[in-house]
Amino acid sequence: MSKLINEKMPILKIKNSILAWVFVLSFGFFAAPGIANGAEISPYRITLDKATIAKGYTVAYPDGSLKLSLVPGILSEDTPVEIEELDEAFSYPWELEKISPVMQFEFKNKAAYDNHKPFYIQFNYEKEDAGMKQVFFYDKTAGAWRSLPTWDNPEENFVRSLIHLPYARIAVFTNSEILTSGRASWYSYKKGLFAASPDFPSGSRLRVHALGSEKFVDVTVNDFGPDRKAHPDRVVDLTKEAFAKIAPLSDGTVGIYVEPLVITGGLKNKLAEYGRGAPTSPNLAFRAAIVMNEDTGEILHSQNASSTFPLASLTKIVAIKVFLEAHPDLSETVAYSVKDAEYNYLYCKPWESGKLALEDGETLTVKDLVYSSLVGSTNNTVETLVRVSGLTREEFIKRMNELVKSYGAISTRFIEPTGLAPENVSSAGDYAIIAGEILDDPVIKDASVTQVYKFTTINKNKPHSIKNTNFLVREGKYEFTGSKTGYLNEALYCLMSRVKAENGDNLIVVTMGAKTRDESFRKTEDLIKYGLLAVEKSEASKNLAYGG
Repeated sequence: MSKLINEKMPILKIKNSILAWVFVLSFGFFAAPGIANGAEISPYRITLDKATIAKGYTVAYPDGSLKLSLVPGILSEDTPVEIEELDEAFSYPWELEKISPVMQFEFKNKAAYDNHKPFYIQFNYEKEDAGMKQVFFYDKTAGAWRSLPTWDNPEENFVRSLIHLPYARIAVFTNSEILTSGRASWYSYKKGLFAASPDFPSGSRLRVHALGSEKFVDVTVNDFGPDRKAHPDRVVDLTKEAFAKIAPLSDGTVGIYVEPLVITGGLKNKLAEYGRGAPTSPNLAFRAAIVMNEDTGEILHSQNASSTFPLASLTKIVAIKVFLEAHPDLSETVAYSVKDAEYNYLYCKPWESGKLALEDGETLTVKDLVYSSLVGSTNNTVETLVRVSGLTREEFIKRMNELVKSYGAISTRFIEPTGLAPENVSSAGDYAIIAGEILDDPVIKDASVTQVYKFTTINKNKPHSIKNTNFLVREGKYEFTGSKTGYLNEALYCLMSRVKAENGDNLIVVTMGAKTRDESFRKTEDLIKYGLLAVEKSEASKNLAYGG
């Protein structure tokens, strides 16, 4: 029999247990089952000789959590192999959750390894998880975690992955936003082997395995769904034909897990990014940004947060707050004047200004004006509110400046009430403070997060339906407690979002100077997710500290 040498190391301590070594050679196997609870088994080392190398083998960490499956020809000489569990501080990918220990393996004789020949690792993860799982290795040179091709077995809580490194620090991460394990239903309005997925883009190819059986079906994604709000554990929906290949139609739903075969579109690009190095914080595209926990005052992320820039229609919440400080009757009827919009045209062409389509003398309520200004970011309605506020326009603007200074926003300045003037400036840090103060007003809070506001003018009986200018509010993925968009050529796209975390804290995210509207929303959403994760981790640390 080929010789395998177990080199006992000083820190290998087995408490109250018998260690049985099992050798299965010929596509070889080396394993160490049966370590008692409390055993300290890191690091572990074994030396492989040429005879063993020639037959192939699997080297297993004693608790079975990690196995290296090596085929003949990968190693050319005797080499010690060492595996250990690391207890070091790393910066981890911010979008992902680590669900395994960080393990390190090393072929001590690196010259013996042919790195053109990858080998399999099998890696257990610590808990059941429905998300898409990948093995990552730590690239010390780049200071980043990079993903490896990975196959998941959620029924037995392990993944397999290919690697071609003689030394690596590795861990299993999960992406909870991409569901790969749960249930599937079926639909009959399309024929063929297809699926609807909310995670995998159209054109992606998936192998759908039925849990607890050997049955599977290969499908192409050609539709969007199911609705995760209604069915949080629903991974995909299958066509009737596809479903029938893995379960009786009468079952209605079936437990499944999905093995991605081909991934297309944006998700493909995201996974490619993970292969190059998963970011430990969001990749931003703003002039300035800040993420602040309003309840604790903690700054969770910032970028040029003290620099001043034009803030565009983010101006409007300050104007509305000054108007509401006089406690007006929101049901009062107001007559619109076309002269109100002339103030807007001091800063833009008439066709460039976002406005509510009203005729001269058309009547509506104060509430209609307030909600139109905040939900639809209409400029003419703000000037109408200034006119009926009881203040001169100059006094109104002066009050706006005095108000923000009273909040401590010393870098903020207004010369008009709508945001059309590029001379209206603030910093991301200042505006986070302003938002935290002003959004305590229940009218502003409610109006700013209303998805659609509908009303009919009083004397003309003309209906209006105004959609919120913040797409993220309309999308409904987060619990928004405040919002305002802004755009000028000089300001680019600006966005303020206040979102409630699970522990009840309010998270304020301010972004300024995105180049496109889509970039403004999507990169802001990244910061929202980043901030919510930070609050969640902080809350978990508190609970752990207090034994919760």
